[in-house]
Amino acid sequence: MAAVSVREGGPTLKTPLDFEDSPLSRSARQPLLLGVFLDLQDRKISNYPTSNSWKFDYNVDIVKKADALGFDIAFSRTQWLPKGGYDGEASLDAFIALGAMAAVTKNILLISTIHVLYGPLHPLHIAKYGATLDHISKGRWGINIVTGHRAIEHQMFGWNRIEHDKRYEMAGELFDVVNSLWGETENLTYEGRVSPWKLENAWITPKPLYGRPVLVNATGSPAGIDFATRYSDLVFITSPGGAAIESALATLPDHIATIKNAAKARGRTVKTLINPVIVSRDTPEETDAYLQAIVDGQEKKAPGDSKFGHKGYDSDAHAWKGRLDGRHKQGYNLGGNIEVIGSPEQVVEQLAALHKVGIDGVQLGFYDWKIDFDHFATKILPLLKEAGLRVD
Repeated sequence: MAAVSVREGGPTLKTPLDFEDSPLSRSARQPLLLGVFLDLQDRKISNYPTSNSWKFDYNVDIVKKADALGFDIAFSRTQWLPKGGYDGEASLDAFIALGAMAAVTKNILLISTIHVLYGPLHPLHIAKYGATLDHISKGRWGINIVTGHRAIEHQMFGWNRIEHDKRYEMAGELFDVVNSLWGETENLTYEGRVSPWKLENAWITPKPLYGRPVLVNATGSPAGIDFATRYSDLVFITSPGGAAIESALATLPDHIATIKNAAKARGRTVKTLINPVIVSRDTPEETDAYLQAIVDGQEKKAPGDSKFGHKGYDSDAHAWKGRLDGRHKQGYNLGGNIEVIGSPEQVVEQLAALHKVGIDGVQLGFYDWKIDFDHFATKILPLLKEAGLRVD
């Protein structure tokens, strides 16, 4: 079911997947999409030494390497937290950082996280910024749409947190209009029904190269899934069973089926992504020793900290509730949505199992990007190709 502009008599709106030569269509032909989940903020998992850095130069080197290796996507979170809210000294904005990487990469999709309701940004801003980055990247830029699950973040912008389902209603109206601006052939006039903005004779040019930029969102709630299947091309999902791979594989199939069936009912196809942290060395024994060194360096949680939310900040997110369910096997608190641990052969087996239950792509994280990404590139990526999960 193709979307149409909010202007009466307006044009049918196209997505990047409507163009066979778009960067998204090219990546979608991979059996298993590969991405990097960057840490643009200080994150302290353990006291075990690591080279990781939030700085732009460190992260752009990761993305350049991923680009050269044929990876499909680069992504990072963005959070708005008060003093003391981050693990360390700093956090870069993913909207700006990923956009800046467009000028120094060639093929990889660059997904900028934007909290679309904070402020809020006017739809004209989002449409114009997006079209500009689309042209700089030649169709490789996109938005990870975030509506904000923590009350503290809304309050930083002078808002009270908006009720969960209402946030998705507001984001839907926003992207009805932004998508219309990207596809319109005439000026657009619109007054928000549930949003505090309006447009009169609004217009943006140039238009995106492939209908619109790539749209992504992460979700686990019914309202979020409804939004994702209406607007997104890629859907970040969370294991309902927690971080341990066994629990994830047991609980993901029904969750994935719910999302893909909802998209199919709308005449759409979406790709599901998940973000594992990879812990691997050449042998199971070496891997176990590396894992144990990381775990031994972990500090005990402070009384206000929480597995669900951040440092105890109030959150109404649905997707991470599996972390609180005692029926599921939890992992080692390594920072990933799920944990993939083992020798190169074992890692490929686990990634193949995730693909078999319906995962279309993985956004990889590592404890130490310089060492562990090299290990993945030299020892694991060739085995993924042998297994048919990646094609040149």
